[in-house]
Amino acid sequence: MKCIIIGIAGGTGSGKTTLTERLRDHFGADEVSVLNHDSYYKRHDELPYEERCKLNYDHPDSFDTELLVQHLQALRRGESVKVPVYDYTIHNRSDKTITVHPAPVIIVEGILIFASQELCDMMDMKVFVDTDADVRILRRIVRDVKERGRTLDSVVNQYLTTVKPMHEQFVEPSKRKADLIVPEGGRNMVALDMLIKWVATHLSTVRQ
Repeated sequence: MKCIIIGIAGGTGSGKTTLTERLRDHFGADEVSVLNHDSYYKRHDELPYEERCKLNYDHPDSFDTELLVQHLQALRRGESVKVPVYDYTIHNRSDKTITVHPAPVIIVEGILIFASQELCDMMDMKVFVDTDADVRILRRIVRDVKERGRTLDSVVNQYLTTVKPMHEQFVEPSKRKADLIVPEGGRNMVALDMLIKWVATHLSTVRQ
């Protein structure tokens, strides 16, 4: 089926999810399907929990990007896909999947999606959400402690040892691949309005 693929990247806690949800809420779930790169973290059943905690989850190699590409190709063919469900509390995939159906608009969201040239080549629009590092780390602490069962010490340690270095090595440079850089993500109403108009224009083309 004809569809447009939008990539929304940016550092941890930058506001990618807020921007994605605003777009989906505006056009409706029937018009917009979302694939989150975090769902494609590689499975590590071979490692005990203590060892999984030590892995670098902010490096491109930690993702099964090949499977994400296959799922995007299937959605473009009009086929539904079964997306893995990642359980952050155990640092591993669960045994569940979520079915994602084809839609006129496919949003791919994740910190490292622009690090893959193959993914970039599939995207019609690449958006980078740019937010101050202090704001991002505070958001990450609140999210990981409240929603993912992490301790404050573990979140700070992970940020200093892998999140910050990987952001500087991979995420920040990938900004150069973006078609649009949005400060503050979904809270930037001017940028959101521009994106909505762009999507609406391309949707009319897709339906012709």
